[in-house]
Amino acid sequence: MLPLPALTSPGSTTRRAGYQRESRRFHSPSIADIRATLRYLWARSRLTNLGVLLLAAFASLSFLHNLSFIFSSASASFSDVHAEYSPSSILTTIERNETLKGLDHLIIVPGHAIWVGSRPDHVLNEEYWTLEDYQKGDGQVLAITDHIKHGVALAMEIESSLLVFSGGQTRLLSTTTEAESYMRLALSLDLFKNHPLSPAALPPFPRATTETYALDSYQNLLFSLARFHEVTGRYPSRVTVVGYEMKRRRFEELHRAAIQFPAQLFQYVGLEPPTSGGDSARAREGEFQNGYRPYTADLYGCHDFLLAKRRARNPFLRFHPYHTSAPELRGLLDWCPSDPRSIYQGPLPWDATE
Repeated sequence: MLPLPALTSPGSTTRRAGYQRESRRFHSPSIADIRATLRYLWARSRLTNLGVLLLAAFASLSFLHNLSFIFSSASASFSDVHAEYSPSSILTTIERNETLKGLDHLIIVPGHAIWVGSRPDHVLNEEYWTLEDYQKGDGQVLAITDHIKHGVALAMEIESSLLVFSGGQTRLLSTTTEAESYMRLALSLDLFKNHPLSPAALPPFPRATTETYALDSYQNLLFSLARFHEVTGRYPSRVTVVGYEMKRRRFEELHRAAIQFPAQLFQYVGLEPPTSGGDSARAREGEFQNGYRPYTADLYGCHDFLLAKRRARNPFLRFHPYHTSAPELRGLLDWCPSDPRSIYQGPLPWDATE
């Protein structure tokens, strides 16, 4: 009798039955097994999905917030910005006269020295001035006095103007500021004498004030705009600067352009100092080398050479208040780009006046 084929032998039949049971166990899971597996996977996926949903929600909120900031920075009223940055403890101490609220023309007389006199006969005496060596003996005192007189005359003529004498406590040997000394000189000479008597609550000439923090010509312009806002609660629609003729290009071509004030609403009144031809030529060359040219390479005066000059002119470590009192200018006040020629592109209060 022939042996049974291997596939039909009893042992083979037993092994095949066992193999089929094992196959069914691994390849044909029960309904309960499937449900248990699904419950396990769904529990893990719920945690993952929850994390994904939270991240998506956070990203969406961040995106919407950024969009609202971008559009609000361009369109929101500057009054909202002022309310955000100006503490009520400060604002409650400010009560502006209605006349001041209507002013719209800023007249700036930048400071160049400090007068320490107290009487009219001290005005043209260099002993009563804190001067740099290059300012002595060439008619600078007379030129500075002319700037003050001309600024006052313009303010008296333009009834919608505010006169701002600008300049900080720049000299180590002086306990006052350039701006305060200019105002004191104007009062000593009685330059406001033709103005009608003001109410007792106002200064002798309410449309004249001081800006006492500027350390250079760029800050003379920018800080005076901020000071105008402190006094009037608004920003000017016109600006006039009274100074040396040799500094005209610096103000018109560089400082005005740096703050993007409309050219057609900006005027520079240049006065020549009473110096001889040689002295005048040296003064113009000094202005070009130490003023105009450095600002062409550093429009905002916040790098290297010009920054060192600011530090040297701040021996008493003064801090200006304009981040709070003129918050609309915060971006411009802080603007110091790595590319010194890069123009500030943020919104400015005078954008709408162009």
